[in-house]
Order: sequence, then C-alpha cells, then structure tokens
Amino acid sequence: MSTQVTSNSATLDSSSANRRVGIQLPLGFASGVPLLLTGSTLVAWLSDADVSVETIGLFALVGVPYTFKFLWAPLLDRFSVPLLGRRRGWIVLSQFLLFCAIAWMGLQDPKTGALHIAVAALAVAFLSATQDIVVDAYRTDALHGDERGRGSATYVIGYRIAMIVSGAGALLLADHLSWRLVYFAMAALMLVGMVATWFAPAPAEMPPPQNLYKAIVEPLKEFFWRRGALFALAFVMLYKFGDALASNLTMKFLLDLEFSKTDVGLVQKFLGLGATIVGCSIGGYWADRIGLWKALLIFGAAQAVANAGYLALAVTGKSYPVLIAAIGIDNICNGLGTAAFVAYVMSLCHRSFSATQYALLTSAAALLGRTLGASAGYMQRATGWAGFYAITIAVAAPALVMLLAMRRDIDARETDAAESC
Repeated sequence: MSTQVTSNSATLDSSSANRRVGIQLPLGFASGVPLLLTGSTLVAWLSDADVSVETIGLFALVGVPYTFKFLWAPLLDRFSVPLLGRRRGWIVLSQFLLFCAIAWMGLQDPKTGALHIAVAALAVAFLSATQDIVVDAYRTDALHGDERGRGSATYVIGYRIAMIVSGAGALLLADHLSWRLVYFAMAALMLVGMVATWFAPAPAEMPPPQNLYKAIVEPLKEFFWRRGALFALAFVMLYKFGDALASNLTMKFLLDLEFSKTDVGLVQKFLGLGATIVGCSIGGYWADRIGLWKALLIFGAAQAVANAGYLALAVTGKSYPVLIAAIGIDNICNGLGTAAFVAYVMSLCHRSFSATQYALLTSAAALLGRTLGASAGYMQRATGWAGFYAITIAVAAPALVMLLAMRRDIDARETDAAESC
C-alpha cells in the first residue's frame, strides 16, 4: 500500500513539474511577440511607407523601456491585480493591454502620422517590457530549484519562435495583406498568452513589501547584504559579454565576406533557430541533471569556443560549409549557455521581490554589451576579423575563472531552493 502511495505521489509531482515547465513555452511566446513589432518589422512597415531614413533611425528610441524596466519593477512587486494574484494578475493585464496597443498601432498610418505611430510603438514597448518583468518573476517564483534549467530553456524556445512569427512571419503576411491586418493578426497572438496565464499554476504566494519605499530599498538591501553579492553581480555582467561583443558585428562580418543577405537571413533564421532550440533543450535538461555550477562552467566554455567558427571563417574566407557550421555551432552553444545563465539569474532572486531583482540583474547583464560593445568596431579595425573573434573568445575567460571560486555559493543556493520547495 505504501509503495502505491509513493508511486502515486511521484507521478503527481512529475505531472506538476511538467505543467510548471511546459507553461513557460506559451509565456515565452507571448513575451517574444511584441519585440520585433517595434523593431525590424516596424522598420519594414515604415520603409514601405517611404518614411525618411532619418525618421526611421529615430524610432530606435522606442526600445528605451526595455533598458530601464527596472525603474517600475518595484510597483509590480508591491501591488497586486485582483483575481489571479500578484504575478499572474499583472501578466494577464499587461497581455490584454498589449493586445489593445498592438491593434491600436495597426490603426495608424505612417505616411500621415509618424508621431502617432511612434507613440503607439512606445506604448507597446513599455507594456512589453512590463510583461517581461512579471513573466520573469513568475518563472522565478513558480519553478522549483531542479526545474529551472528546463523551465528557462522552454521559455527561451517559446520566445525565439515568437520572434520568427512576428519577424519573418509578419513580413511574409505583409506581401499579401495590408500592414493594418498584419498588426491585427499579431495583436490576436497575445490571446495565446492570456489563455496560458489563466490556466498557469499559481506560484506560492510570498508576502510583498509593505510599502513602495520598501519595494525599492529592500530588493537592493537583501541582495547586496549577501556574502559575495558584488562577485555574483560581476559574474552576471561578464558571463555573456564575449557573445554580446561578437554579435554586434557578426552581420557586418558576413556581408563583408560577400555572402548575400538572403544567404545570411536563411541560415540565421532557420538553421539558427533550430540550433538554438536544440541548444536550449539540451542545456536546460542537463543543467537540472548535473547541477547549475557544472552547467555554467561547461556551457560557458562552449559558448566562448563557439566563436572559433567565425574565426575559422575569417581565415578561410567565403565558404558555405564553414558558414553553416559556424552559425549552427554558435547557436547551439549560445542556447546551452543561455539556459544555464537564465537559471542562475533566477537562483539569485528572492521571491518577495523577484520582479525587481530579476529586472536589475538582466539590465546589469546587458550593460557591458551595450557600452564596451560600442568599441567593437575599433577593435576590429585594429586587429582584423580573425583577431577580433580571438578577443571575443579571450574575454570569456574571466567569468569562467570566477566560477571556480563560486562553486560553494552556487551549490548552497541550489540546495536551499530544493529544500524550500
């Protein structure tokens, strides 16, 4: 009898875990849909409408909310939306407002009202950044310690699929439909997220900060009073830096080698997406199996060495087999590293204010890529393409060396997460 009860309990636990992990796919999809609608897809629409290149360039500013989303994250930790709770309530609300804002954006005419479409795009970006904050917090709160690798990978896969749909998919639709109908179709995709959020398992509720002041101060206080907090923050900033540095110029590099835009687009969009899905799936599975520290070390080394494919392409010159191998390996290894890295960032967040801490950590993770990454062109000019990609491999070393000193803290955090579930 006891054996049967134990078996039933194990089956129930496995079913609950699969549900918590599986729900990350549609949530990732809903998070990925709006991004390109204010980015490259919007640029294509503006170009079709013969908007000036100077005006199109200014539209890059609508992406500012993604950079500063940590500024309003404390509000989402402090306050709740009725019915679905603090996390799911805010997710559904942001998704509904995104549905309205994307549709509103589709009603605009860039030929006669560039300012109106800019305001609509800014609203979509703000709401999209808000959705990202709360979905990240929900994932952090809902997933158990031994599910974070798979959950992170599942979320990233959903996100990447959505980017294909709202990027290449939207462009294909625009060849047959008006841009208004294309944006209406993209708005309708937010219903996927709303339905998924409604049925998503509720995370264990943690007491929110008692007031807004504490919602701002306590996340910082809780994080920076930990032993090794600055070390962990530095690691977060460095772990993906080499990859970010390389990605700044990869398109320029491939076009300089005289690959056509069609060649690069097809290989990156289709082979790249498939390779990323494979990498994330493998990375998420093994991060949960071998432990987070080993996953960060092994996959971090892999994502650094992956840039050797571009180095080889710089040496050989234009070669389709080397191009395919370089992009395939790069995306697989990037997927491996991303799955482990997202799981690590989640492990650093306290559930009472995971929205604020996660937003701050991801902003920090992007900081070096956006600042020092601006010098990538000067590095390439001084060293050539082969030297540049050699540098992107070398700059990954500090994070890997730091990991050697972080094993005890990472293992202890994993143990605490397992015991708290």
